[in-house]
Amino acid sequence: MTRGSLINWKVFLILFGASIFGVIAVMPFALTIQQDLLEQVPLPFPVIILLSIVQSAIMFFMLTLVGLVISKKIGFGAPILERLIEKKEVKTSIRSITRLSIGLGIIAGVLILLGDYIVSRLGNVNLDLTTYAIPVWQGFLASFYGAINEEIMLRLFFMSLIIWICLKIKKTENKKATNRLVWFAIFLAAILFGIVHLPFTAAITSITPLILVRAILLNGIGGVIFGWLYWKKGLESAMISHFSADIILYVLFPLIPF
Repeated sequence: MTRGSLINWKVFLILFGASIFGVIAVMPFALTIQQDLLEQVPLPFPVIILLSIVQSAIMFFMLTLVGLVISKKIGFGAPILERLIEKKEVKTSIRSITRLSIGLGIIAGVLILLGDYIVSRLGNVNLDLTTYAIPVWQGFLASFYGAINEEIMLRLFFMSLIIWICLKIKKTENKKATNRLVWFAIFLAAILFGIVHLPFTAAITSITPLILVRAILLNGIGGVIFGWLYWKKGLESAMISHFSADIILYVLFPLIPF
């Protein structure tokens, strides 16, 4: 394999550009949740925004670059984007993943909501975002961050990295990941998916052992589903499913009158 073939630069530019969009799109949502904390930061508001975007851009530049290189080595990646760039027919590929991805995303969103309800009853805690008066449009924009940025971070990079490292440590006969290894990577990435949501959870309620378990288990539901789709269908499928789940959580559910 030549050095130039390690990465499809057009795919990289599309994913990196999408990640920048995701970072900007989530800003209104994040600022609403963290407004009390931001008031304590001794920096002008525009500077905080600029530093946050620059820091995120650098991080996702590296995550996308390394993720694409590693995912290609293990046979994973973004097949629809690759076919699109190669000017191959993609309608059939998109049609084949859309229903499954959206359906599993809706299931993930509903299961997370049910789990939140159970935890709120068991622990007498408030996990209701409506107390922050978050506009639905902010939830909609934030869904792009989850679908794009979190999938680049946790599936394209982290899940691929786990598989690649394990294959380096213990080589298989055909140099491909076994089902057991992929499932190990899926669950590990799902646990991390829950952990990275803890700062967001901490902005809503205090972290207790019950809330910690809730963050890992409930977000892990989505992590397992998105990881399986990344494995079987590609990164685009995981992104569509994640977006669908977030639309349930941050757009449709807040619109339901109680």
